[in-house]
Amino acid sequence: MADPKQEMEKALLIFLQSSAIENSREYAETNGIEHNDLVGILKSLLSYEMVAAKETDSVRWALSAEAKGFVDANASAEAQTFLAIPGEGISLNDLKAVLGKTAEVGFKQGMVNKWFELVKGSNPLVMRKVDTIKDECLENLKAIAAGATLAPAEEKKLKQRKLISQEKCKYYAVEKGSKFALEKPKLYTDLNAEMMKDGSWKTAAFKNYNYSALGKPTEGGHLHPLLKVRKEFREIFFAMGFEEMPTNRYVENSFWNFDALFQPQQHPARDAHDTFFMTTPQTSDTFPPDYLERVRTTHETGGYGSIGYNYDWSLAEAKKNIMRTHTTAVSSRMLYKMAQEGFKPAKYFSIDRVFRNEAVDRTHLAEFHQIEGVICDRGLTLGHLIGILHEFFRRLGITQLKFKPAFNPYTEPSMEIFSYHPKLKKWVEVGNSGMFRPEMLEPMGLPPDVTVIAWGLSLERPTMILYDIDNIRDLFGHKVNLGLVRANPICRLQIPNEA
Repeated sequence: MADPKQEMEKALLIFLQSSAIENSREYAETNGIEHNDLVGILKSLLSYEMVAAKETDSVRWALSAEAKGFVDANASAEAQTFLAIPGEGISLNDLKAVLGKTAEVGFKQGMVNKWFELVKGSNPLVMRKVDTIKDECLENLKAIAAGATLAPAEEKKLKQRKLISQEKCKYYAVEKGSKFALEKPKLYTDLNAEMMKDGSWKTAAFKNYNYSALGKPTEGGHLHPLLKVRKEFREIFFAMGFEEMPTNRYVENSFWNFDALFQPQQHPARDAHDTFFMTTPQTSDTFPPDYLERVRTTHETGGYGSIGYNYDWSLAEAKKNIMRTHTTAVSSRMLYKMAQEGFKPAKYFSIDRVFRNEAVDRTHLAEFHQIEGVICDRGLTLGHLIGILHEFFRRLGITQLKFKPAFNPYTEPSMEIFSYHPKLKKWVEVGNSGMFRPEMLEPMGLPPDVTVIAWGLSLERPTMILYDIDNIRDLFGHKVNLGLVRANPICRLQIPNEA
């Protein structure tokens, strides 16, 4: 069975032998073939220099789906409505029952054309006003479909009814090329060993290489919106004299993630419903034995002014490996390291991923980013924490703050941070903060007069606000729109002017 495209190509070459093609679309319509198929054949012949083609852009009217339906039915909506009206008339409801939505359009247009009227009464009827009609709408649609040009007034009518719309199209003027033939020559693309042996390479025709072709354009990298906002946060921390903590430990054991933070082992956050536990390796014991014992004692019986939690602390529970649930696990390691090397005032921050076994919805993911700031010094008070929070959020462009007492296992006092949202016109929570408890700091070996203040917030929420995204799954995860990543604007935080 012959290949249809080969037949099209053969017929095209026979046609070009005696005549040129002025418009490839007209040629395709005349011969009943798809224009896209014809273009494919032309491009193939162009590579052999068998034809020459000139591309031209044009604009033409195209029928809407509704208009195509009228052409297929051989009657416009108003004509179909006219034909559905019997001599004795018909109620509008019955007419709609017969024609559906076509009756609504047809009735209105028929009334404009004065083809029928609505006779009022106890049962209003649609009656014909004329005996015969001329379906000018259908004639005009058929003319458009055939490529004809209508009077501007007629085009305007069809456009207002959304039956036609303009579309851009391309066509080609085609003539014989410098190597025109009725059949394609067999062109070789590679010189092989067989051709070298039998000498056939001497008479073989090889396909020309286009050394000036640019090839497929390469795409440069694009910064994700989260990375842009992250950069702004990092610049703020650096400007305030903070040092970035190493955060490349996604897998952490429960000791550093929970126990070192004076978080009891019965805490709900340590349940499988909230935390991802590792299966391989399931446990690890990368913690100093002497520090481990101090943490155990603090949990069980207290110390440093605390009575502890009064329970039997389990080493097996502390060894369990998890996906870290917060970057405070990074802070606990850094503070312990500081205590061993000798305390000195410091400012630390971290921005990285954390993992929680939460139900995914438009505002929550099981994987997200946490921003954390930590300041260690002697004599720090709650007033210092409130002051640094005002300065930090001022640099984000947020000046209206409120603080609400809260509970965290590892901070006391603790405060939730609220900001007034001008778009939502209400106060929304933007972060959490507090002063690390002595039960957490002193077992590490830090002096009793050292105070550590800290605060944290998410990276996703401010990014969603800045980029006007209402579903976190559109921002981060496997469903993210890559077009958004390529096209999103530069992030710039609006920092208010100094008073």
